[in-house]
Amino acid sequence: MFLSILSYFDSMKFEKRDIILIVGLLLFMVGLIPFIMPIYAAIIVTLMYFGIKVYVAKRRQSIQRDVGEGICMECGSKISNKRCINCDHLQE
Repeated sequence: MFLSILSYFDSMKFEKRDIILIVGLLLFMVGLIPFIMPIYAAIIVTLMYFGIKVYVAKRRQSIQRDVGEGICMECGSKISNKRCINCDHLQE
């Protein structure tokens, strides 16, 4: 389990679009400050940031696992061993 968590952190590299996420979360934090203490707002925003990053990393790994070698342009199914399972089956 610990190794799977480490693999998520490896795939959570900083990207350009993270700047948009950070700015949005900072604006969310500013909106929370009138209702709760600033330290709690900062904690909530920090947890949201890492939660979003873990979710995106998990989703990216899931898509990568589903796609495999690629996607067939004809039917959209997964390609394995450089052959489409559906299209090659229909041609036979």
